Amino acid sequence: MPLNIPNALTWARIALIPIFVGVFYLPDSWMPVASKNLVATAIFIAAAVTDWFDGYLARALGQTSAFGAFLDPVADKLMVAAALILLVQLARVDALIAVVIIGREITISALREWMARVGQSASVAVAYVGKLKTAAQMVAIPLLLFDAPLLGFDLRLIGEVLIYVAAALTLWSMGYYLRRAMPLLLDRDGAA
Repeated sequence: MPLNIPNALTWARIALIPIFVGVFYLPDSWMPVASKNLVATAIFIAAAVTDWFDGYLARALGQTSAFGAFLDPVADKLMVAAALILLVQLARVDALIAVVIIGREITISALREWMARVGQSASVAVAYVGKLKTAAQMVAIPLLLFDAPLLGFDLRLIGEVLIYVAAALTLWSMGYYLRRAMPLLLDRDGAA
């Protein structure tokens, strides 16, 4: 495991997850709900920024590694899954939406791993629809975590609309990746 700045940022993002979740378990007498929402939103945004920053630094400093390429998406998926589960518990996201998004992440991760084993990882490289899905979900989640009006905008309503858009894009992108992989999935010689 190479120890470098990009990987350290990724590990820091993973370390933020229990803090992010723990904020909502503090007694309200220690931290009012509005403060919990604000702190959790700030942590999630910080994690999202470090996600972009660690990738940028890895390329800029020439510190890309197979381990970093593995760890980075794991950290992303863990943070998003933790946020969605919290939002379901807080009744801000429907459980079905969380299941769709988390289920897609597990399915596509497994598909990418299998495609890499059979030497076809380029077939399921990140597509534009996947980037749109990520953008919608990474805007929706902080809005739903914040859960308060801001400058006259109902952020929760905007977050709810965007999380449904993210779920639709999730299904679309999953279909896209599965269609790309289908010839190999149906090919007996491609079976692992």
